[in-house]
Amino acid sequence: MDVHAQAQRCLMERDPETKLARVRELDARWPEKRPRVCDGVSAPEPIAVPGRPPRPRLVSPREVERRQVSTPEGRAALLHALAHIEFNAVNLALDAVYRFRGLPFEYYGDWVRVAAEEAHHFALLRERLRALGHDYGDFTAHDGLWEMAVKTAHDPLARMALVPRVLEARGLDASPTLIAKLRACGDARAVEIMAIIQRDEIGHVAVGSRWYRYLCGERGLDPVATFRRLLREYDGPRLRGPFDHVARRRAGFTEQELDLIEELAAGR
Repeated sequence: MDVHAQAQRCLMERDPETKLARVRELDARWPEKRPRVCDGVSAPEPIAVPGRPPRPRLVSPREVERRQVSTPEGRAALLHALAHIEFNAVNLALDAVYRFRGLPFEYYGDWVRVAAEEAHHFALLRERLRALGHDYGDFTAHDGLWEMAVKTAHDPLARMALVPRVLEARGLDASPTLIAKLRACGDARAVEIMAIIQRDEIGHVAVGSRWYRYLCGERGLDPVATFRRLLREYDGPRLRGPFDHVARRRAGFTEQELDLIEELAAGR
């Protein structure tokens, strides 16, 4: 199978354990077997519903349960929300491989690696959830990440700008606060897991930055002006600070881009 078909097979798998095993297999085989990459083929139609288990029940963001992290149930709800983000991130990385054709071979290698690392994050969080007497699916969740994937399904430039560099970059800003809350609860293992995720997510957003700039260069576009335009055209989520400038610089944001997101967050 070509790389797109392999990614689609992983993407549409509904069982989490099987999905993660297939992603690990795809990543492990990548350096040895250069799979075929389709060239000059239009992106397929958007996938409305990717492979995922029947639970958790998906609701609007306002309906997702919120509990005090200081309680065991609240800590489990937080870890569940993070696990749901990571599970969606696996599907998003796979869709970036499956959907967009005719890009450099290195693009597909980057996103296969991201999918494998997101799968590892999900597995770590699920293991911790189970240790707390819960499992993935025990709490409600929302579908905001995948909704943006559908919106940007026909343009890799929009996908790179608005998924890794907006939605996933939120995690760079939020991680220090989440780690502090978990440390205050005395959950050393959750703190260790979040440190791993924080480290890897900088790299994942950097992958998005790399290919966003590549596509801007291919099309002769200014990255800063284009980022502003895409946020408006795709009705992107409002940017909210405070932003972790150090982490975002490491993830490929330029000083001009940092100035822009501060400006947009201030409503200017």
